[in-house]
Amino acid sequence: MLETVGLTAAEAEVYRLLLDAESASAEEVSGRTGLGPPAVGALLLALEAKGLAYAVEESPGAYAVIPPEVALVPRLQRHAEALEQDRAVVLGLVETYRRSARSWGAGEAIEVISGAAALRQRLRQLQDGVRHEMLWFCKARHVAMPAGSNREEYDALGRGVLYRVLYEQAYFDDPGAVDHVVRGVRAGEVARAVPRLPLRMAVADRSLAVLPLSSAGTPAGPRQLKTALVRESSLLEALIDLFQHYWEVAAPLRVTEEGQIGGAAPADPAAPVAEDRHLLSLMVAGMTDEAIAGQLRVSKRTVQRRIQGLMNLAGVATRMQLGWHAARRNWL
Repeated sequence: MLETVGLTAAEAEVYRLLLDAESASAEEVSGRTGLGPPAVGALLLALEAKGLAYAVEESPGAYAVIPPEVALVPRLQRHAEALEQDRAVVLGLVETYRRSARSWGAGEAIEVISGAAALRQRLRQLQDGVRHEMLWFCKARHVAMPAGSNREEYDALGRGVLYRVLYEQAYFDDPGAVDHVVRGVRAGEVARAVPRLPLRMAVADRSLAVLPLSSAGTPAGPRQLKTALVRESSLLEALIDLFQHYWEVAAPLRVTEEGQIGGAAPADPAAPVAEDRHLLSLMVAGMTDEAIAGQLRVSKRTVQRRIQGLMNLAGVATRMQLGWHAARRNWL
């Protein structure tokens, strides 16, 4: 139940065990969860990277928990703020649509087509004709094209078209979805994930967007499915801005050699050292300088000096900008 603050079910279970034990080793946690020590070790490292636990220097191999009021409450607050921002963006899109509908003649900016078959045909035509870039919002429970059936994507990737695809977390629960994403990333797709997406969308060369207007699970059948085709207009610009907003806060998806999602990020020669990445994770988690200093067992002045050094390395002027930069460069 902690997916909202960025924890998987397994990470949440280990975090709860650490709360009860205050500190524990991978072997001790393994005995209480039934997971193997290597898997538990990976989960403990993930919690440390997310600023929810830290290695106990006095007890090699042991990890202690960072209290939820320090590690989780700030994340919840940021999530609530993000939801409010999303709400404002959607309301802005509604107003943009209304202005666009008033200023454009019928059939000029927006065209509405009916039926799942018509949607599939338009999506295939869109990709057959794309030259430079495709942008996708992929939500769970398809309305027209099941996961893995989009052969036009692989043809376009072969032509050198850039595919930037955003998946919401629930998408991976669909049958065959994980295999589809793995195949796409291996073919050249640039994929990221977010907890939730507001709509389904495909945009070709930033000149035409396709938006199914009916969501999966609605009473409307395949023939009643309505889809909007949005051509160059203020509405299209707003939709592209919406994509970019989600893209900037999304988590990159990578594929391991074993074909699993979640491989390690490629090395960044300009990335900070491990100690500074730990400091960054604590800062992004919302901890104060005093709390970070206590966790790292250094002075507050040292924390401030190291943060300023990271800001200089990233070329930014504020801590908020540093947090965004660190997330986008995979420094966390």
